Amino acid sequence: MEKVKHVTIYTDGACLGNPGPGGYGAILLYQGHKKELSGGYRKTTNNRMEIMAAIVGLEALKEKCKVTLYSDSEYLVKAMSRGWAQRWQANGWKRNKREKALNPDLWERLLQLCEYHEVQFSWIKGHAGTPENIRCDELAMQAAQQPNLPGDEGYNKET
Repeated sequence: MEKVKHVTIYTDGACLGNPGPGGYGAILLYQGHKKELSGGYRKTTNNRMEIMAAIVGLEALKEKCKVTLYSDSEYLVKAMSRGWAQRWQANGWKRNKREKALNPDLWERLLQLCEYHEVQFSWIKGHAGTPENIRCDELAMQAAQQPNLPGDEGYNKET
């Protein structure tokens, strides 16, 4: 039986205005190897970029892994670790009888990835000196400032 790899992922999202141009950054760490990923959209929200960073980090894994994913987004960490996103999905993407859950397209992708990989979401305080978190913030901010960013289809559907 092959041993499952344990990968650490740091993620962050950023938005210049909310909504506005946004970016995400992810850093994957595995046995001394480091991979940085980033991208952005011309009009999106900060929360969408936080979720997108987690998706991109997990999608970069080439095989089933055990993952510790660090984010400074309480929205992301709580929605996943407390089962909120699963509940919203089970309720037809509703937070309660009246309110629709936001970002169902991204939660759907993230939940699928978490069915495949064993993911533990951990909250870290943003801008508190964690080098990988600081670097993810830099990656996300740089991505948000790129020219000719693509549209965020999921965000456009909600507006």
